[in-house]
Amino acid sequence: MIELPQINPAANTRKPDWLRVKLPIGEKYTNVRKIVDEYKLHTICQSGNCPNMGECWGEGTATFMILGNVCTRSCTFCAVATGRPPEYDEDEPRRVAEAIRLMQVKHAVITSVNRDELKDKGAEIWYQTVRAVKESTPQTTIETLIPDTKGNWDALIRMIEAGQEVVSHNMETVASLYRYVRPQAKYERSLEQIQRTKDFGKRTKSGIMLGLGEKQDEVFKAMDDLVAHGLDVLTLGQYLQPTKMHHEVIEWIHPDTFAMYKEEGLKRGLAYVESGALVRSSYHAERHI
Repeated sequence: MIELPQINPAANTRKPDWLRVKLPIGEKYTNVRKIVDEYKLHTICQSGNCPNMGECWGEGTATFMILGNVCTRSCTFCAVATGRPPEYDEDEPRRVAEAIRLMQVKHAVITSVNRDELKDKGAEIWYQTVRAVKESTPQTTIETLIPDTKGNWDALIRMIEAGQEVVSHNMETVASLYRYVRPQAKYERSLEQIQRTKDFGKRTKSGIMLGLGEKQDEVFKAMDDLVAHGLDVLTLGQYLQPTKMHHEVIEWIHPDTFAMYKEEGLKRGLAYVESGALVRSSYHAERHI
């Protein structure tokens, strides 16, 4: 077992200095916000309270969230609203593509809420959105961060066959915490989804949050499982509690520990590991092609 600094307990203590972020400012940030508002788009940057929004929007990039901003899942880590979503907007693919064109995005990241109530889990809107972007700006590369299809493998293929370069599906946490963190998901099912995506020929990516109460050997086991199921890129970041109603932060993970996990992930066969306290799924996504 590798011993590195641990900061315990995290509950009721202020964030460490390494989690401080700058307030979003600047002309590019303002321009991105204007386009997002004008085209009535949702971003996971806003809905997920991402700490990197100022940096990413300041660089002219954003992660677009399609199929609305109400999720059918009730994951205990997520700031996105839970409930019964309204009807989806069939014009959304066009608006997303137009916003990406106006922002002159070189690498676009698109994600969505879970739409379990839909027979195809939203797969057709996924397909149409990627196709619209590719037709509008063929030079733009795309990463799609897709939800759990609950074993609907036809829906999965439709989501990933539109021409995107990277397909991501987040594990979010280790196997032992799924019942608390992702109660409507299954660890083995998400692994199978990644394997099927790899078998389809896509570059695969996933993310895990740390600080939820996982043990070091459980993180290593998750890495091994992901490598065995064809994962190429892994992101590791510090979990931050969105509200007091969500899962509490059990531990602040030290930067040295994040560095160790990156080294271990590469040793275990991952092609690329992005590991750090403020790392999120789409952080530096252009490097994951």
